[in-house]
Amino acid sequence: MIEITYYQSPIGELLLAVKNDKLIGLWIKDQKYYLSNVQEELKERSDHALLNQTKEWLDRYFNGEKPAIKELALEPIGSEFRKRVWEILCEIPYGEVMTYHDIAKRIAKEKGIKRMSAQAVGGAVGHNPISIIIPCHRVVGSNGSLIGYAGGIQRKKYLLEHEKADMSKLFVPVKGTAI
Repeated sequence: MIEITYYQSPIGELLLAVKNDKLIGLWIKDQKYYLSNVQEELKERSDHALLNQTKEWLDRYFNGEKPAIKELALEPIGSEFRKRVWEILCEIPYGEVMTYHDIAKRIAKEKGIKRMSAQAVGGAVGHNPISIIIPCHRVVGSNGSLIGYAGGIQRKKYLLEHEKADMSKLFVPVKGTAI
């Protein structure tokens, strides 16, 4: 059984999900891949300690604080490759960005291979099941384009502006989503 609750945020309603006292999901209503990898019964809870702790974490985040990711017990569901990408996302400092290409280069180096596809990294980033907390919004295209956010480009832009990221070299692409 997966225990859930809802959280009203400045970017819309969020669904928080916990299993075995670990946060497995945080999805923005109507985002791409909403509740992906979840195939169990959902039970709404208002008294679950980790769900309430996550709400407090989000309150602090949206109030301009910089709560640490490690404050929460996370267990995103995904392949080993995706989990490695999500671990790297957790290392991107608040208010900073990294490119899909940079993440691909890092993984290639770790695996001892010549190159890794930035598109494969993009797929892993896009399937991040714990949005905001695992900061996939901090990943941008090599040319500074704000692409690839399952919650929508305007929400990605909002989150980066909220974190006071340097937006001077970042832009919303006119069309297309090439990394």
